[in-house]
Amino acid sequence: MTAPLAGITLVVTRPAAQAGRFIELANSLGARCVAFPTLEIEPLAVDPASRARLRSHDWDWAIFTSSNAVDHGWAALAGTTVARCAAVGRATARALEARGRAVDARPDTANSEGMLALPEFGDVAGQRVLLVKGSGGRDLMQREFTARGAEVLELAVYRRQLAAPAPSAHEQLRSALRVPGTWIAATSAEVLEALIQLVGDEWHEFLAGSALLVPGERVAAAARRVGWRGPIVTAPTAEDAAMLEALREHLKGPPPTP
Repeated sequence: MTAPLAGITLVVTRPAAQAGRFIELANSLGARCVAFPTLEIEPLAVDPASRARLRSHDWDWAIFTSSNAVDHGWAALAGTTVARCAAVGRATARALEARGRAVDARPDTANSEGMLALPEFGDVAGQRVLLVKGSGGRDLMQREFTARGAEVLELAVYRRQLAAPAPSAHEQLRSALRVPGTWIAATSAEVLEALIQLVGDEWHEFLAGSALLVPGERVAAAARRVGWRGPIVTAPTAEDAAMLEALREHLKGPPPTP
């Protein structure tokens, strides 16, 4: 039986520390993976004012937006009383559980909209909510929780910086871009922008004509704005299994006409 992704070359642009499970799953489905990390994760210290505010209250919720937020924010919460924890996505939940912390809420749709739609957050008036996240990015949860009457503290515990892939990684990417059937997996608009910057003008035409796998229409729209010409497949979330399942379903093609 042919593996569902057999014959596919998949360029994996996640930061190196987060790419392993995705590559393992893709390989198990028959894909050939090329690792080309576009961003690096740099820890950030919590500023003194936020640290003082963090310690001055008990908190009803700590919401972790990624596994990076858990990895780099867990120590900052030492000595802080947090009643319940929420995780955006399965990988984030696994990172919390690995530290012995139960996950009290996790949306099926691993994004801000999914978190805000959970019944646990329908009425948060008067509650204190920590948002443990990366620097920058979307502010939807902060704005919406505040509008719902919660006291919100954002803790930016890491930032993303442009990576410096090895020359061998650049050569593997260029070889992949020459081959029909190559797909680019980009998990955010920021990752896509970094990829374009790293590839450079000489290879941009090859890149923009490749097939693209992204999580959701927002990232797909960002690709179109920068002139992406190749086919774009959208997954419901950036989770490993969701991304690969979307690609698998696309490659199956439409059902036969009766």
